[in-house]
Amino acid sequence: MSHDHHHHGHDGASGRLGLAFALNVAFTVIELFGAWLTNSTAIAADALHDLGDSLSLAFAWGMEGLSRRAPTNTYTYGFRRLSLVGAWINALVLLVGGGLVLGEAIPRLWSPGQPDAAGMLGLAVLGVLVNGAAVLRVRTGTTLNERVVTWHLLEDVLGWVAVLLVSIVMLFADVPILDPILSIGVTLWVGFNAARNLKRTMDVFLQAVPEDVDVGALRAEAEQIDGVVELRHVHVWSQEGEHHVLTADLVVNCTSLDEALALLQRVRHRLRDVGIAHSTLQLAQEQSLGGHGASPEGDPCASQT
Repeated sequence: MSHDHHHHGHDGASGRLGLAFALNVAFTVIELFGAWLTNSTAIAADALHDLGDSLSLAFAWGMEGLSRRAPTNTYTYGFRRLSLVGAWINALVLLVGGGLVLGEAIPRLWSPGQPDAAGMLGLAVLGVLVNGAAVLRVRTGTTLNERVVTWHLLEDVLGWVAVLLVSIVMLFADVPILDPILSIGVTLWVGFNAARNLKRTMDVFLQAVPEDVDVGALRAEAEQIDGVVELRHVHVWSQEGEHHVLTADLVVNCTSLDEALALLQRVRHRLRDVGIAHSTLQLAQEQSLGGHGASPEGDPCASQT
């Protein structure tokens, strides 16, 4: 049986999540103080949301670090899926936090307060800069955990853009209702994407075929190789949304064990080229070495590799 399992360190992911956590915690403190000074519902709601974000980011950071532990005799695939736990918690926090924001903003549609527009403007500019820097850093990550965290931070950027627009308008016009309206709009948009990421995380847990994998195309890639008859009983799933795993039967038309093994290696490398990090192939042959029907038990060309 052939195993092709590459273990890549997630030091970059851990560092990006650590930076996002540090920025989020620091700015949450500023927000809490700023919400009290400006009497802004949007800032108060965002401060509450960011407090939850900070907790979930800490959890995501910790899970990303633990996921880099080496495999053991019990956990032979390693601990990569721990990062999915962080992604799951983060998506749930986004949805719960969105509910809290809506609960605060909707009543303000009928009785909007009168926030300090100038103070809101200053905080909004700082919020866009700080959270924008975090998004630019984390968005380069490829793990599902980082993708969910990116939505956390992007929500914050968009929220502060909304505050920025509202504060500019309110400097020149008395329309405080814009504050809750924009807060509701941003919350609904980010909530939709959080729900979608929650579904993606569930798909990985349920070992669904990854979104970027076409099983038919994988079969075609393998069957283009001379001597390969069929790639059948193909199962593909992902460890954590980034490292994909495949098991299959590889049917070959060979005349020797060496030829069969060479075909298997070519298929394994071809699968790696199209994004399969770990492949386990059961080797079988279309006919026996001498071409006299099915391979008898013990035939070397029909052995497992």
